[in-house]
Amino acid sequence: MNSLISAVEACFNPQIYKITLSKPKSKTSDYKKIVISQIKEVYHLEKFTATQVFNDNLSLEQFKDFLGQALENEFLQYNGWDDQYEYIIQISKKGRPSVTKKAVKEAPEKALTHNREKNYILSEGTVIKPLVDMGIFTKEGKVVKTMYDKFRQINRFVEIIDDEIKNFDPGTELNVIDFGCGKSYLTFILYHYLTEIKNLNVRIVGLDLKRDVIDRCNVSSRKYGYDHLSFELGNIDTYQTTFPVDMIITLHACDTATDYALYNAIKWNAKLIFSVPCCQHELNAQIKTEQLSLLTKYGIIKERTAALITDAIRGSLLEACGYKVSLLEFVDLAHTPKNILIRAKKTTVTEKRKAQALAEVNNAIQTFSLTPTLYSLLESDEIINSKKN
Repeated sequence: MNSLISAVEACFNPQIYKITLSKPKSKTSDYKKIVISQIKEVYHLEKFTATQVFNDNLSLEQFKDFLGQALENEFLQYNGWDDQYEYIIQISKKGRPSVTKKAVKEAPEKALTHNREKNYILSEGTVIKPLVDMGIFTKEGKVVKTMYDKFRQINRFVEIIDDEIKNFDPGTELNVIDFGCGKSYLTFILYHYLTEIKNLNVRIVGLDLKRDVIDRCNVSSRKYGYDHLSFELGNIDTYQTTFPVDMIITLHACDTATDYALYNAIKWNAKLIFSVPCCQHELNAQIKTEQLSLLTKYGIIKERTAALITDAIRGSLLEACGYKVSLLEFVDLAHTPKNILIRAKKTTVTEKRKAQALAEVNNAIQTFSLTPTLYSLLESDEIINSKKN
């Protein structure tokens, strides 16, 4: 243990701006790797499982304790970078650490640095009119000091989108529908990002049930000169499109409205889906189980269990329909406790994996006596066939 502490201290350089912890000691470890970035005295952690990413922030003292514990109990390798060197700790199977330091010709891209802000996709210095109207940017394109949290949250949303489209060629056509767009803050930002930063040939339609909201959003769209961003009055479950749909976004569509949005996305063979579900009441009213009654015994536990099962079922149903699915942590502008984002990309999924995903859903349905809306919609259209399982 003393030699490990010495190794960590040897690599604890305040100029280090990025650290990765990798090579889990056990195949059953919670995390495959952890990426750590530093900004001033705060350490931001991205903890990667096989399918999810969890975020955390630690103070300097908390981070020192965390790092020692992580290398002692969870990971076999540490890599840290400053502007000149890469610092490496490798731990043998017998727990003996070795430390190396090597010069780097080109340091990895700095997500966060010790004394400068993150290189955000939406950067300061560029006047983004919707951000000005939201009170996040000044008229000169600077972030208002009290609005940095919202600025970071918006950039996190854009980064999640960017992960899937960063390799799109300029000029690529992209048709997007935003179900339940509301006041459309993020829709305007998304349009700016896709057209001004990615240079894509984009058409976005925002859909909502409130006439006054739709009218106001269309006025704003014209004001910003967003010629291919329009808003329509309509219901998620009955909306018909006259053009092929490449991307579906649904942020906080309430309860089964999320299911109808996902159902439409699957029917239209949408390439990308980004959904933050909300108000998962449906299964909370249904959930019942003798084998796992502990999970339904207390109201608050039952509610949270039902919400998690709802989104797990949605994710697996998307897999069964040929999507690669990730469930990510996402805290949006409303600071809602509903912080799971479902990200799905149409890809080649083996029939074996599709069957396995559907079997997982059927097991949950049987165990908890459930009838999920998305499952029923897909089954009635014969998009999925439970009888094969």
